[in-house]
Amino acid sequence: MRISFWFEKMMRLRNAQFSLSENITDYTLILFIMHLFLCKIRGVFYSLFRGRVCLSLFVERGVSMSYFRNMDLGKMLLVEKGAVISALAPKSLRIGNNVKISAYSSIHVSKNYQNITGFIHIGNNVGIGEYANLGGAGGLEIGDNCIIGAYFSCHPENHNFEDKSVLIKNQGVSHKGIVIGNNCWIGAKVTILDGTKVGNSCVIAAGAVVKGEFPDHCVIGGVPARILRKY
Repeated sequence: MRISFWFEKMMRLRNAQFSLSENITDYTLILFIMHLFLCKIRGVFYSLFRGRVCLSLFVERGVSMSYFRNMDLGKMLLVEKGAVISALAPKSLRIGNNVKISAYSSIHVSKNYQNITGFIHIGNNVGIGEYANLGGAGGLEIGDNCIIGAYFSCHPENHNFEDKSVLIKNQGVSHKGIVIGNNCWIGAKVTILDGTKVGNSCVIAAGAVVKGEFPDHCVIGGVPARILRKY
């Protein structure tokens, strides 16, 4: 019996609608399975050397996960090559089950050693594209079943600047946080700013700069972003 049969059967445990392309050969599947196996072995040793064992962590080469014990990681987490993840405070980073963080992405809950605030919570079944930049200083929530394009960035923090007698860098920051609902499709190069709330089942067009509150089931786009239509 072909490898593709068993592979498709296994994938349907996670996605009942999964159907393998007829153009995928057993040779390709063998290489892919070998790659996943190496990622799994790397993930086990990576976590073991950091004081805990995560049997369902898949890690490619060149990954950096700082303050590993502060992370609450779900099952079937794939972190692709060159990704950098940091969680200064305990339990400040929570990632759900079946999540993919693509290559060269950066996820930092906070970089402020004087006043550690915020969190990043990523739901189940989320895919984050290459070169994403996620900050969590004011709190970032991404719901379940979201698909996110490359170069996505979230900035839940603003610099204060009203006092003309003080350098902007010395005026401190303010936070409102960012919330992204379930089942959202976010295009490439989308930027989401502090204070934004995106409802469930929203679509955000590529290149949008998003700030404000948006209801469920709407298409958002533009700079600044606005509702293009509801569905």
